[in-house]
Amino acid sequence: MNKGLCGRKHLPVHPSIPEAEESTQRRNCDVMKRSSLISGLQLKFAQRSWNDTLLLVQRCMEKSRIESKPCEPLVRSLERLQDVLHAPCRSVTRSRLEMIAQQQGMGFHVTEDTCYLTADLFYLEVLLPPCGGVQEVKVALHGEGPVPSESFLKTLRSEDFAAFSTRLKDLFTQYNIPGDNEIKLKLLESLQFLVRDLQKMTGEAEDCDPQQQLVNNNRTGCLVAGKEVMQTAQVTVGASAVPRRLQMASVLPEPLQLDSQGCPVGAPPSEVPGEMLPACFLLRLKPPVPVLSSFVEKLSLITDVAVAQTDQQWAPLHRLLMAGSQSAEETSDQLDLFTVKVLPDGETQRYVFPGASWDAPEQRATVVEAVSFTHPAQVPALLQLLRHQCAVNALLRSCWASQSAAPASPTGTPSDSQLFEVRPESSTSFSVTFTHPRTHSLAVLLVSVCGPQQITCRTFGAETSEAFLEDHMKNFLSIPATMKMLLSRLETASPPHPKSHPTSAEEDPPALMEVSQNAAVPEDSVSKTEVSPNPSVTSHLCSPVGTFAQQAEL
Repeated sequence: MNKGLCGRKHLPVHPSIPEAEESTQRRNCDVMKRSSLISGLQLKFAQRSWNDTLLLVQRCMEKSRIESKPCEPLVRSLERLQDVLHAPCRSVTRSRLEMIAQQQGMGFHVTEDTCYLTADLFYLEVLLPPCGGVQEVKVALHGEGPVPSESFLKTLRSEDFAAFSTRLKDLFTQYNIPGDNEIKLKLLESLQFLVRDLQKMTGEAEDCDPQQQLVNNNRTGCLVAGKEVMQTAQVTVGASAVPRRLQMASVLPEPLQLDSQGCPVGAPPSEVPGEMLPACFLLRLKPPVPVLSSFVEKLSLITDVAVAQTDQQWAPLHRLLMAGSQSAEETSDQLDLFTVKVLPDGETQRYVFPGASWDAPEQRATVVEAVSFTHPAQVPALLQLLRHQCAVNALLRSCWASQSAAPASPTGTPSDSQLFEVRPESSTSFSVTFTHPRTHSLAVLLVSVCGPQQITCRTFGAETSEAFLEDHMKNFLSIPATMKMLLSRLETASPPHPKSHPTSAEEDPPALMEVSQNAAVPEDSVSKTEVSPNPSVTSHLCSPVGTFAQQAEL
């Protein structure tokens, strides 16, 4: 046996040992090569994003040796990259949607690929496919099928969750109808008839995506569309202490009939099905609008819905418009307001609002968040009046910076800034007093806002084209821009020809007569011209003319 055992030692065993070692070495070498390759790839693409890597793989797929059949490993790599890239984004989108729904007081439910944001009278469907991104967003009202919403889809695809939350809040507010379930359904039905009637009045398709119409200068929708703010009006329903008869069918006949002023003519209330409900329609203003007391009364006359005067906080219009502005400062007696406006070219203009003039009863105003009404035919007149108020507000707001700026100083007027005094002449007109750049006397620009797009300008003590001023004022809705243009034209114009003064006080407005009569006096008489009952204001406007240096041309 020993011999046999010894004989086995001579069997071909030892030659296999080098082969095993060689195989192990080859595997180790392959592992090292792969590790080196992976390390090299990691080093090479350390600064690349996942999106760049994904594009690289796509380019490699396009260079496949067999055009009809892409390289299978690259296809698998692309699928893997897509899963890794989009999987966390999908979960993040779900989490953000759930958080937004909770903030709005809405429900949130998830199926395999769809998120549902639910309210009492509507819900949203958000489809999140496995490959990532947002495929579709639909909105469904109670009792109706879901309709694709392009506006919601764009905000989610751009990952603008703040804009999505704002749009959702608007929709939730619009359909946050008071009452029990039965009342809510009736009010929803009435609101839907109202929206359809308003869409007929604007000539828009009934299946348009935005529920609030943004039709500038049309019968419904946008009030004022400026460079910095979009003033809109959203139709909704609100509770009312007094039951109102609301429509339960369309009130506009087919085809639509218009009166002599172009306003739609609705059927008599007795001929339209309706129901007494503890609510009324609302035009919700975004943002809220400061409205003069005379305009508030006109709104009530249009709708026949009284505005509770005791529930309103009243203040001078210019103070409500200046609320939150960091470019305004009061004088020590807290009567006058000084504001600063920095123009795009760096030129600075300063404006003073005399408190004694602006505290007049006709300048009392309140901030209006919503206007109640009961019939769609009332909307055009309401919007026309609100647009009129917004035009006045826009012109006055233009006198100060919309963003933070150094506050205006009422104790001095730097030599690199112009100083202007703004006084009210009526509820919708005001005067701007300034120093003529050539004669160094005081001149006045009288601005009257007769309607949303009806602005007239008259000058006293300064000869220029008033039609040109009106066009400029209508196009820009800016007092500083118009004053800059006016001063530039006056500075480069030829000296004015002497003309006789008015023979009677009726030729000039009473509030401007004193200034216009002194517009052509010599330089040494400027300091004696009284344009303000407040001494501090007078000292600014009547300071030596060297402090009113024009720095830039148009």
